[in-house]
Amino acid sequence: MMTELFDQFMIPELLGIKLLPIAMMMPVLFTYQSHQIRTNRLTSLITLLIKKTTKHLFTTMSSFAYMWALILITTIMFIATTNILGLLPYTFTPTTQLSMNMAMAMPLWMATVTIGLRNQPTKSLSHFLPEGTPTLLIPALIIIETISLFIRPLALGVRLTANLTAGHLLMQLTSMAVMKTSLILFPTMLAALVLLTILEVAVALIQAYVFTLLLSLYLQENTH
Repeated sequence: MMTELFDQFMIPELLGIKLLPIAMMMPVLFTYQSHQIRTNRLTSLITLLIKKTTKHLFTTMSSFAYMWALILITTIMFIATTNILGLLPYTFTPTTQLSMNMAMAMPLWMATVTIGLRNQPTKSLSHFLPEGTPTLLIPALIIIETISLFIRPLALGVRLTANLTAGHLLMQLTSMAVMKTSLILFPTMLAALVLLTILEVAVALIQAYVFTLLLSLYLQENTH
């Protein structure tokens, strides 16, 4: 029973070949825009969302951080599209894999830290020891701030993985209950499954936004 329940999080294979790279390329096929393709409602909506999201993320940032616009927009679009596609039947969600999420979070977090240490080393290092700290608390505070700094990428990856995994498990449990329930409770359980699916769509978009927003906050901290 538990094996069947968690089979959805296993990377599917075809003829011994992992299908994870193919699943990761799907968002590109859905969001790719070319000047040779006539503009339609979908591409116009994508362009509008990109402009609004970029404006929102970089409102409080310095001009030095503007070079990160393409990276952050690509990240949020990739995560959001991958999460949404994973809700379709007979699909696989790459963002339920902790290894993949950590592979995204670690380099991006390291890049923000490197920018801070390179351009404003004094200000970046001052975060480890705020001004006016009592002498007795200095060692403990430095250790705590160091741990909090290095735990950031882990929090990014684990948060995304845990939220999507919990939602998928809840949807599967609810769908199993719908199939095994009586005819009297069937409409109620089916309505609950539909509402849960709508909630998971919202969670998929929100988690992509939260992941990118936290990255933008780390960037803002190291560029001001």
